[in-house]
Amino acid sequence: MPQNKFVMITGSTSGIGFELAKLFAKDNYDVAMSGSSEKIYESAKEIEELGVEAYPFQADASTYEGVEAFWKFVEGKNRKLHAAVLNVGVSLGGAFMDNDLEEELKLIDINISGTVHTAKRVVNHMVPNGEGNILIVSSLSATLPTPYETVYGPSKAFGFMFAEALREELKDTGVNVTAMLPGATNTDFHHNAGMDSTYFGDDSIKNEKTEVAKQGYDALMNGLDHIICGDEETKQQAEENKRTPEPVKAANHAKKAKPQEQGD
Repeated sequence: MPQNKFVMITGSTSGIGFELAKLFAKDNYDVAMSGSSEKIYESAKEIEELGVEAYPFQADASTYEGVEAFWKFVEGKNRKLHAAVLNVGVSLGGAFMDNDLEEELKLIDINISGTVHTAKRVVNHMVPNGEGNILIVSSLSATLPTPYETVYGPSKAFGFMFAEALREELKDTGVNVTAMLPGATNTDFHHNAGMDSTYFGDDSIKNEKTEVAKQGYDALMNGLDHIICGDEETKQQAEENKRTPEPVKAANHAKKAKPQEQGD
């Protein structure tokens, strides 16, 4: 029987998900990894160089079939799942009235429906085992309105509250749920969201992904209910968001997220 523990991580081709995969691998977890492109196989090879088994799976996280297929892949390893990271998520920049409805519904399918779907499978696997760690990756955006990312922010607010509610339900089962709320991080996230022409297109203002991942990983391993990930300025922003009126937060985010070609 395998001696290593076993973790599954969605959206682990690159960015925060890949950095989390490395941290688990360094702690002797074998890693099941999902991603939407063939690059997931290259990423898995890098994880295996850390001396563990990596199991890559290419899947479309916006579909029920894609989410279910990755779970069946994980389940097919016939191993106890000790940890699960629900990390896959996307944003979509631009004005709500201009954005494509299909893209917005796809965002909801990935960020909300996919999170619920994956969590259902993971919870039903872990609770009978009496142990497990679940990390749900939300965002600092969960703490404020996000104009020009109008669907994204609410989707991450769902993830945060979902994690907190699930944590309470499972508190006596041996299964821990931690929510991770990163601030802006130096990954391809905003580029993929079409936000290069905004404040968020500048990587120099962002948190380092390795540090963000480490903070989330440590919070999970210490059983915290949630963690704001990033530098002290990011953590301070989260505190300010608790006492700042919603219209003020919305106006501040709009200045940062509004594409330059639409005016300042």
